[in-house]
Amino acid sequence: MPVKVTPPALAREYGVDVQKILAWIKRGELRAVNLATDPNGRPRYAIDRADILTFELSRQVQPPPPRVRRRRADPSITEFF
Repeated sequence: MPVKVTPPALAREYGVDVQKILAWIKRGELRAVNLATDPNGRPRYAIDRADILTFELSRQVQPPPPRVRRRRADPSITEFF
C-alpha cells in the first residue's frame, strides 16, 4: 500500500505554508485524495508519495541553453551581391 502524506506534513517537509500545498492541490498541480466522510464538508486530503515525486519532477528547473555569441561584422569588409 502506498504511503500517504497529509498537507500539513508535506508543508513542514517543504518549509512552506499549508495554504501553498492546498493551492497546488486546488489548481491540479499536485494530486491528492479527499478522505473526508462527507464530500460536501471540509476536505481531508492525503497525498501519495508517487504523486509528490511526479509533482517535483514537473517543477524541476532546467538550466538555460548556452548563449550563442554572434561575431560582430567587420566594418572594413563590404559585401557586394
